[in-house]
Amino acid sequence: MRLYYAVRDRIRYDPAFCNLSREQFRAGAVLAQGRGFCIPKALLLATLARAQGIPAALGLADVRNHLSTPEMLEGMDTDRFFHGYTVMSLEGKWVKVSPAFNLSMCERFRVLPLEWDGKQDALLHPYDALDRRHMEYLADHGVVWDLPYERVMATLWERFPGYMARLAQGEGGRFQPSRASTATADPAPFFPPGGA
Repeated sequence: MRLYYAVRDRIRYDPAFCNLSREQFRAGAVLAQGRGFCIPKALLLATLARAQGIPAALGLADVRNHLSTPEMLEGMDTDRFFHGYTVMSLEGKWVKVSPAFNLSMCERFRVLPLEWDGKQDALLHPYDALDRRHMEYLADHGVVWDLPYERVMATLWERFPGYMARLAQGEGGRFQPSRASTATADPAPFFPPGGA
């Protein structure tokens, strides 16, 4: 449980801190930067768990964040996001946990921090502290042992073409009004080994 809270709160959730490199997903890079979006944070937790002898993997899903800021919705051109969470085997049971949203961010946006008892799944809350609709899980894409980098990138390009084009042009991950995509790739949807 301590690993979960360390990743949740010591690594700041920053959805705008995204680039196109494999490096951003490495545990050492996430630790050094002290921030990341949900997939790198989930990978970091899985890596730290494995280092402690706990079997762990990355889960991927589609979610809708009903409390996204207008800038984020406009910058991503959608309210459906590609989300990463961690799956760990504890006491003979596989559990899903999402270390994405750090405590200080939750307090700032009046979102309930995701607590975890070490026994049950702890996925993002459906409602916030003011009882407003918050997170909605739309589709689970399964679990992968190692990051399928090319397929994750293809999914990001498919889902967020304007945002990814801005990253490719060196504009960084700022959330700003969208532009027409310059992407020419025709990426395949993400289906991890073992099914959709």
